[in-house]
Parts: sequence; C-alpha cells; structure tokens
Amino acid sequence: MTLSPLRLRLLVASLLVVSFLGALDHTVVSTSLATIAGELGALEQLSWIMVGYTLSATVMLPVLGKLGDVLGPRRVFVASLMLFVAASLACGFAPSMGWLIAARVVQGVSSAGIQLMSQTIIARVTSPRERPRYMAVIGAAFPIAIVVGPVLGGLITDFWGWQWVFWINVPVGIVALTLALIAVPHLPGGAHPRFDISGSVVFTLSLVALVLAVTWVGEDSLLLTALALFAVAAAGFVVFFIIEVRAEAPIIPLHLLRNRTILACLALSAIIGAGLFATTSYLPTYFQMAYRTSATVSGLVPIATVLGMLVANLLTGYLVSRTGRYRPYPIIGTTLSAGGLLVMALLPPGAPLWVPMIVMAVVGMGTGGFMNLVFALVQSSAPASDLGAVTATTNLVRQVASTLGTAVVGGVLGFGVAALLPSTLDAATLTPKAVHAASPEVQDAVALIYHDVFSPIFLALAVVYALGIVAAVALPGGRLSDETPAPVPDPQAQTV
Repeated sequence: MTLSPLRLRLLVASLLVVSFLGALDHTVVSTSLATIAGELGALEQLSWIMVGYTLSATVMLPVLGKLGDVLGPRRVFVASLMLFVAASLACGFAPSMGWLIAARVVQGVSSAGIQLMSQTIIARVTSPRERPRYMAVIGAAFPIAIVVGPVLGGLITDFWGWQWVFWINVPVGIVALTLALIAVPHLPGGAHPRFDISGSVVFTLSLVALVLAVTWVGEDSLLLTALALFAVAAAGFVVFFIIEVRAEAPIIPLHLLRNRTILACLALSAIIGAGLFATTSYLPTYFQMAYRTSATVSGLVPIATVLGMLVANLLTGYLVSRTGRYRPYPIIGTTLSAGGLLVMALLPPGAPLWVPMIVMAVVGMGTGGFMNLVFALVQSSAPASDLGAVTATTNLVRQVASTLGTAVVGGVLGFGVAALLPSTLDAATLTPKAVHAASPEVQDAVALIYHDVFSPIFLALAVVYALGIVAAVALPGGRLSDETPAPVPDPQAQTV
C-alpha cells in the first residue's frame, strides 16, 4: 500500500509515540519499585512487577505476530493500544501486589503487540529501501526510553505518587490511539486464515518454563525446580517443532529459516540481546565497585552506550535508505562492538572513567549500526503474508538471548565475586555504600576483585560479537528494492 508523503509522516509520528509509550513503560517503573513494594506490603514479590511484564511480552510475540498476519496488523495494533491503556489504569488502582502483577502481565502482552505491529505496519506500507530509515526512527524509542525512563519515574514517584507512573499512560495513550485511528491504514490479513492453536499453547508453556528456569537457577532453594523446568522446556520445544513441521499455518514458519538473510539476521539479533543488553544491565554495578563511583555517576556509562546506539541507529537507517546497500553496516558494527568489548577486558585497574565511557559508546555505536536494520532485512526477505511472524521471531530471538545472557552474566558475576572475596566480607550483604564507607585497603581489594571478574565477562562478550562478524559476512550482498510490497491476498476473496 502506497501512502501520500503527508500521511506517511503522520503514520510514523503516531507509531513513534506509541512505541515510545510501550518502551517507556518498561524503564519508568524501575525507580518506583521499592516505593510500590513498601506501600503494598509485598517486598518478597517485588521482582514479579518486572518479570511478569517481561515474561508475558516475550512469550506472546509469536502469537501476536501470527494474529497480525491473519487479522491484519491494524486490528491487532489498535486492540493492543486499547488494552495497554486499560491495563495502565488498572495498575494505578491496584490495591494489592497480586492485582498489580496481573495488570502488569496484561500490560506486557499489549506492549508487545504495540511494538511488533508498529514494525509490521511500516513493512506493509513502505518499500524495502525506505524501510530502514523509518525503522530507525521508530526504533529510536527504545534507547530514548532507557535514558529518560528511570529519571522520569523517579520524579513522578516523588512528586505525584507511584500510581501516576502508570496513569500517565492513559492521556498519552488516548492521544496516541486517536492518531493511530487516523493515520494507520486498513491492512488486510494474510492468506492463512487458520490459526495454529496447539503450536501457540505448547510454545507459550515451553518458553514460560525456560524463562522461569533461567530466572530461578541461581537460587539454591529453587534449583531443583529450575532443573525440572529446563527439562519441561526442552521436551516442549521438541513437541513444538513436530507440531510446526506439520501445521498448515505455523506461528513460526520454519521454512523461512532456509533463507540465508533471515538466518543471518536472527543470529545478529540474538547477539544484540546476549551481548549488549547483558552488558548494560551490570555496568552500573561494575563502576560503583571497580571505580568507586556513586550510583548517579555509574549511570553515565550506560547512557553513553545508549547515546552511541541511538546516533548510529539513525545514521545507518538514513544511509541504507539513501544508497540501498546494507551489508557493510552489520560487518562494521559487529567489528566495532567486538573490538570495544576486547578493550574493556584489557583495561588496567584504575583507568580514568572517561576511557570506558568512550569505549562503551563505541560498543553502542557498533550495535546501533544494525540494531533495527535486521528487522528491515528479514521483512524484505519474507513473503507479505509472513511479515508479522518473521518480525515476531526476530524480536523473540533477541528477547530470549537477552534473558539468557543476563542470567549467565549475573551468575558468573555472583559466583566469581563470592569466590574471590576475603572471608571478612560477605558477598550477600556487600553493597556499594558499605564498600565506599570501608577502609582504603578494603576498597582497593573489592575494586580489584570486580575488575578481575568482569574482565573475562567482557572478553566472552567480545567473542559473542566476533561470532556476529561471521553472521554479518554471511549476509548476501545487493541493494534493497524500491518497489512497495504487493498487497496481501484477501483469503475471503479467494474463496468467493
């Protein structure tokens, strides 16, 4: 479908607002968690405010992607946005932690639908060559939300109360919904009206088991439960594969994996999740301990990383759309990121703080060079009837890799620090505040321990990005097409 330039700009603005709303909802809540748990009196369930949101958003991606292909992305997008506004309202009125977690689960599902359908709608109304530029604009919502979210959440909690962290979504969401109803065109569903219910159920249960197993495997009291869930997940994925091979309309079209471009882009998407997201999660802890900085100062390095990502993302989208050539950017990006993480691994103790800030900004720039480009490439390589499914699969791979990578890095960090700490210090109660108040000798010892533990972590992540270089080189060359994709066949029209 070809849109006028004015309507296309209005559409991109609408999708950017909605995507930012969904991305912000994940980051803005982080600074209000302690206040929420204290007022609702359920500190032991604190983590489920975030886990419930992330888990539901992850496991529903393939289902929502397939629904977009069957029903049309506009219907799923509008329904997700309406559900998101309603869930935000319910979160603010939550009288108990159970109510809040349930509402956050609904928020996660609707947020996934918003993000996924935004990417699918752009794919349906633009040519492959135009797509990287618009994908980069919409994708800018995520890094901006990382920077703005925690600060905004803290201000809202301090001055208005934690309920407004959720209620602020209501007026913004209504405005975004109005824009969406005007700007988003009516897009027909795909050519596969049947829905793979058995595959959806098995996949969802298997992925829930896997994410919970990864989350709980580091806790001694839940180790046996985690191992049992790993077994359930493994068996479930085998059953899911058998179902998908035989399904008439699978939620994850396995035949697309035979396409070299799609396979390489899935590998690159996984590397972003396991490499960058796992790194940025623990950078503040590293700098508070190894560099003895305050919590505020330690946040500057992740911000530098995200800003590097944002600049490279927008620049790459513009350049690819202008020239049509895409292959050099993933190669350059993975090389830059691998080199930056290698430098981080080799930095000596006591290096000035500005050095790792610059290095991690380079890592962010490298990742931003192909962060949203991979979505444009997989969409250009898939048939129009599978756009939602292939976009969902790319997002899913990134999310799962991020979850697994974060869990592995956290486990290595916890085990390594506990093993190296002297007997006079307890790893379970070691906080930056306690270290900063200790003697200079203790501070030096802890700083060296964290440096020694993080160095191999950075090195391992550099190897992960080095594998990404292989995936980037495997991408076929050529130029993106200037032709807008043909409309998806209407299955009802075919049966008349």
